[in-house]
Amino acid sequence: MFEHFIQRAILFLPPFLLAISLHESAHAYVAYRFGDPTAKDLGRITLNPIPHIDPIGLLMILTIGFGAAKPVPVNPYNLKNPIKDNLWIALAGPASNLVLAIVSAMVFRVVAPHLEATQAGIFIANMILTSVTLNIVLMVFNLFPIPPLDGFHILQGMVSTENYIRLERLRVYTPYVMIALMISFFMGFNIFAPIFGPIVSVLGGFLLGMPVGW
Repeated sequence: MFEHFIQRAILFLPPFLLAISLHESAHAYVAYRFGDPTAKDLGRITLNPIPHIDPIGLLMILTIGFGAAKPVPVNPYNLKNPIKDNLWIALAGPASNLVLAIVSAMVFRVVAPHLEATQAGIFIANMILTSVTLNIVLMVFNLFPIPPLDGFHILQGMVSTENYIRLERLRVYTPYVMIALMISFFMGFNIFAPIFGPIVSVLGGFLLGMPVGW
């Protein structure tokens, strides 16, 4: 069992660390372009995964399949239009995962035909495939309009000021949402599977030019 966990971690960690590093860097970079240097000053515009790792979140993703990276801090007082600017800052994360999924699929199409059917070749192919499916899942998951996900901030940027205030009150439920998700994954019940599965199948299949599942 421990050996299986190590093999899974070796296969999963490189694509995951790259995905969260690009995701969080995208948030930090767009925030900086809109006038907030908070995350940049903390060294968060980097593909080095260390500044983005939350140790507990990483351990959770490896054990129960649900975790999180360290959130990028944004100071709304540095933004000219905090509500609208935050929409683009939030959107940058999922957009970066889509780009990485596309790039990973392109790499797979180029590299896979030249890989030998050895253990190393199969491992490399699976790691690239993992990058494609993982980034699609991260994109979709973060677009859910529930706090504290990116989709919630995107939704806030699309509504009136009055509705923004109403939505802001939902932030108090963030800890309860996270706890509920952790419990569901810990019990082996992935409530997002019915949504992720078809999207990974359709989008992943389109990018890779072959059937793919999640």
